[in-house]
Amino acid sequence: MATAVQSADGPTIAVEGLTKRYGERTVVDRLSMTVARGEVYGFLGPNGSGKTTSIRMMCGLLTPDAGAGHTLGLDVVREAATIKRRVGYMTQRFGLYEDLSIRENLEFIARMYDMDRRRERVAQALDRLGLATRAEQLAGRLSGGWKQRLALAACMLHEPELLLLDEPTAGVDPVARRDFWNEIHALAAEGITVLVSTHYMDEAERCHRLGYIAYGRLLASGTPDELVAQSGLASRSTEDPVDMPMLLALEQDPAVSTVTRLGNTLRASSAIASELDAALARHTARPWKTVPPTLEEVFIHLSRRAADNFA
Repeated sequence: MATAVQSADGPTIAVEGLTKRYGERTVVDRLSMTVARGEVYGFLGPNGSGKTTSIRMMCGLLTPDAGAGHTLGLDVVREAATIKRRVGYMTQRFGLYEDLSIRENLEFIARMYDMDRRRERVAQALDRLGLATRAEQLAGRLSGGWKQRLALAACMLHEPELLLLDEPTAGVDPVARRDFWNEIHALAAEGITVLVSTHYMDEAERCHRLGYIAYGRLLASGTPDELVAQSGLASRSTEDPVDMPMLLALEQDPAVSTVTRLGNTLRASSAIASELDAALARHTARPWKTVPPTLEEVFIHLSRRAADNFA
């Protein structure tokens, strides 16, 4: 059987109705989405929402119970083994050998993939990720940011066309996160497609497009600006000192979707502007101004509307 080849202008990922069940629980429920070539696509959602399971189905590590799709032009069920060799997958937890050096870890990965030019490829990876000066350091003695660089170097070693990054910056300091994202966009500019799951809103805003998944279902997809515009949320803010009784009253009011405290600034949002204004008037006489909703407010609102798949 001939292997499908991804066209230069076709989507890197195109799946329809992907479903995964464990017992009676549906972890991923009819997921349909596309990711374009050279795109940085952010995958967001709360813990247990099905992000990791979805990623593993797309890269051939898990077989879906229903649905179909293609990754890099390859069938996610019938050609899973081929997909795995053309994809770089960076897991949530550091999965390399801590008692081997940076160089030894990369050389081991190169042998696993039976790569040609192994020394050259390892040297290039060390240089690109700024690891050359630490090449002989044991992986177990690296900080979180340096472990992250090593993990990215390892999953890029076989020159994949697609990177799947599962919460890659968890526990990493802001400077390392910034450097990581600069490298991700540099890779995307070279035509590599990146699907990255994250909990950080500042990282979400760095993505070309976003998908938000909760309780196994994709609830929204689009650019950050499109998701904010499509949400229909109304948001208000006040900068007077926050008093706790008022804050608690707003959090318990069913007309208010989200309440966020940022120093002396208080923000509140709701799907219905008139109900939000009435709720604010019920609990305080202070002035509120209209502000654009944030991505965080949009995603919290979406989560609260989703049906719990544990129920």
